[in-house]
This record gives sequence, C-alpha cells and structure tokens, in this order.
Amino acid sequence: MAASGTALAGLVAFGLFGVGCSSGGTGTRDEGPAGSQPVAQITPQPSPSGTTPPVRRVDAVRLLKSDPKVGERVREGLKPCAGKAYPIDTSYGSMTGGRTADVVVNVMSCADSVSVGTYVYRADDDGSYENVFAAEVPAVYGTIDRGDLVVTTQVYGSKDPLASPSGSEVVTYRWASDRFTEHDRVHNDFSRAVEGTDGDLPVQSEPVEPEPADEPAQPGRN
Repeated sequence: MAASGTALAGLVAFGLFGVGCSSGGTGTRDEGPAGSQPVAQITPQPSPSGTTPPVRRVDAVRLLKSDPKVGERVREGLKPCAGKAYPIDTSYGSMTGGRTADVVVNVMSCADSVSVGTYVYRADDDGSYENVFAAEVPAVYGTIDRGDLVVTTQVYGSKDPLASPSGSEVVTYRWASDRFTEHDRVHNDFSRAVEGTDGDLPVQSEPVEPEPADEPAQPGRN
C-alpha cells in the first residue's frame, strides 16, 4: 500500500506538471508579462550625396576674352548691351567626369538676342579651365541634359526672316576619350502652313435677308 501510494502521488505530480506546460499555459510567463527580447532593426544608412561635382562660379567674360579658341569676331563683339550686363548665358553641370562642374557658355548678340557661339570649359586640377568644345555659327545654343551636351542650331533658308527659321538641328554629344563625340542627331523641318494666317483670313460678311418679290406668285397662274 505504501508503495502504491507513493506511485500514485508521483503520477499526480507529473500530471499537474504536464497541465502547466500544455495548451493555454506559458510556463513561468503566466505570472507576468514576457521579458523584452532583442529585435533585429535596420538602421538607415545615410545615402551618398551623389556624383554631382561641386559648382565653382567663373567669370565667363574674362574666360572668353582670354581664350584663343574663341573667334576674334566674337571676342571683339563681346560688350555690355545695357549698363554692365553682358549677353551671356552660363550653365554648370557634370559632363566630363571632372572634380568640378563643367561650364557651358552661350554668347548672344545685343541687337536680336541670337546666340552666336557656344563653348564648353572643363576644370583642370590646377584650377584653370580648358576649352573642350566650341561652335561659332548663327543661332546656336548649348545646354546640359542628364550628363550630355545638347547643341541646337536653327536652320535658315535664303528668304527666311530671323524669327522664322526653316528648321533646326539638335545634336547630342557625349564625353569619351577626353573629347566630345556625336551620339545622336535630330533634324526638324518647321511647317509654313499657318504662317501669316492672322492677316490673310477672309472677312466674313453678315447674312443678307432676301428681298421680297413685288407680287407673290399664285398657284395655277402662268
């Protein structure tokens, strides 16, 4: 009997232990909230600042006048239009992969604001600038587009007025092997169908009522 009682007590204790560890229970965690466990977290890393080189402002007028690659006609005509303002547009951007932003300079005429020259300057390590592209033709204009040099030239016919070119040539250049090479060319022909329509449209006349007859016609009368 003593041995049987001892065995029964052992079975009861084992059963109570099993209930504590079965469904619905969490063991020792039933007495309080679960302790905090370390959770894996992704720490945001600072994104790189990009590949755009720093911009260093230049004196475009001085750069052009001291550049032997600029045509004499352009240099001599480079004068202020009004007061001290020169007819120059300057753009900065990355095209050649240099440490400092490249410079695109467009020179225009004071009389009609038409660009007469486009130039690209690349910064050297010693801080000086080198002329790596030049185009001196009427109505030429250079821009920077996503790392490419885009040069647009208006095309004129023999009788085209300055404000109405016949078309345009758009050439995209990319920097390769220490120079700009042509990557793409687009030619546009402009339509002449709508020119001068404002003054050439016919004048619309007002509707005119028909004049009444002297004597109304009667049926069956010849």
